[in-house]
Amino acid sequence: MGYASARYHVEVFYDGACPLCYREMRLIQRMDKKGVVRCTDISNSDFDRESIDVSWENLMKRIHGRLADGSIVEGVEVFRVIYSAIGLRYLVLLTRLPGLSHILDVGYRLFAKNRLRMTGRSESCDCDK
Repeated sequence: MGYASARYHVEVFYDGACPLCYREMRLIQRMDKKGVVRCTDISNSDFDRESIDVSWENLMKRIHGRLADGSIVEGVEVFRVIYSAIGLRYLVLLTRLPGLSHILDVGYRLFAKNRLRMTGRSESCDCDK
């Protein structure tokens, strides 16, 4: 059995206090008809930071996912895993095309670096939370 349950293909760790991240996870949950994606809001006061071996600072810097075997993925790869798990493999294939893959990776890094400012939140995270 995997990290939490054999039921989930991936557990995604996202910042629910980020309006864009929150909306994306709600969309994913609506599309996840098989219930194979577990969405864990790291901004929730009940979040157990010890449940994942990634620092708070890194969790805030970019999205992370944990696969059923316990391995960690981050950035655009998290979305590829999620979309594949919910049946959107054709979308994943498109994101792996040469050129487009690079653009998506760079675009996500830029978004992740600026998301707090873009959403009207403080540019510094509370990394001692």
